[in-house]
Parts: sequence; structure tokens; C-alpha cells
Amino acid sequence: MEKITIAIDGHSSCGKSTMAKDLARELGYVYVDTGAMYRAVTLFAMREGLFRTDGSVDAAALESRMNEVKVAFAFNEATGRPDTLLNGENVEREIRTMEVSAHVSQVAALPFVRSAMVARQQEMGRDKGVVMDGRDIGTTVFPDAELKIFVTASPEVRARRRYDELRAKGMEADFDDILKNVEERDYIDSHREVSPLRKADDAIELDNSNMTIEEQKQWLMEQLDKKMHNA
Repeated sequence: MEKITIAIDGHSSCGKSTMAKDLARELGYVYVDTGAMYRAVTLFAMREGLFRTDGSVDAAALESRMNEVKVAFAFNEATGRPDTLLNGENVEREIRTMEVSAHVSQVAALPFVRSAMVARQQEMGRDKGVVMDGRDIGTTVFPDAELKIFVTASPEVRARRRYDELRAKGMEADFDDILKNVEERDYIDSHREVSPLRKADDAIELDNSNMTIEEQKQWLMEQLDKKMHNA
């Protein structure tokens, strides 16, 4: 069967990554978590002291050092999923903290960051057979993707999922702080100048507020089946 490109976009903490990872494994496709790439750049900026005391990023300083930021993925046999590498270091746990979450949207909004990451993402998906999730995959990275899904859920549901995920990993979490972060990220992601979050005209929308992971998987396989048979 001919391989295709599958783009899964949507709001933060709506389960895009879980959905995309499972689908890629099912199909034997490459999975690329573009959100992790922006989180890795954010972690680099934090470690290098490129955030000012008011919480804003020193864009000029980060731009001058982007050639030092190498983001890659390595398959983790224990989890069956890829881990994120920043300059060869496994930073999968570090990039999932609330501190990174609080800064990632402003870093991801920077045009030079998006340009660098989009070029890398397009390189990763050049040969098709890829499932990629993020904010602008179906609109900017792969506007010609054969299957585009746009995932959403209510802010409260997404905050609860993020809270449960952090607690399950043994991390400190405050629901109200997470809800505020989710809403702030929604605004920044949707209003940034370069590649804002929006549903592609030919994307299929999925509101998974009240769906189980198994129900999402079944729905997604149905969409894939329709696409493959109508191709």
C-alpha cells in the first residue's frame, strides 16, 4: 500500500501526541512530535539564560545561537516511542515540565525558530510514511498531506488531562495554574504572526472532550480507511 503523510494539528494537551504515536506504530510509519522540538529549543534558551527576569525571551540572543540547537529523536525500546534529544542529550522528561510549558508558546512564535524547525520537519517527512503532530502541520509544514486531522477539546478537559499526566509522572502540579497556561497558550498559538494555529480547510475536526483513547483510535482508523479507499 502506498504510504501517505498524516498531519494531526490542534490545541495543546488534547491528546494529539498519544493519538499520533499509536497510529504511527499501527501503520509502521515514522512519528514526529513537532511540539517536542519547540520545547527542546525552549529548554535550550532556559538553560543558557536567554530569558529575561520578566519572563520574556531575548530573541536576538537566541537567534544568534540557533546553530547550536540540534533536535533529534531516538526510539526508546522500553516505551516503544521516540524520545527527544537536544544536542545528543535525552531531554524527554525535562521538556514536559510546567516551566517549559509556560515559555514554549512565545519561543514557538519566533519566525526564525519556526523557519528552522519547519525545514527540519519537512526533511523528516520527505519520503512520506509519516505521522506528524503539532500546530501548523496541515497548513504550513505539509499543506499537501493526504490526511489532515484537527483535534480539540475544552480547556478544562485538557487541563485535567495535563494535571493527571504530570501527577502520574510524580511531578508537582496545580490544576488552576495548568488551566491558565492552557488558555494562555491557546491565545498565543492562535494569534502569532507566523503560522498561527488554525484548522486547515480540508482537515477533519475531532472534538475528543468526551472520548476514550480507544474511541479516538477507532475514529481515526475509520478516517484513514475512508481516505485510503477514496484515494
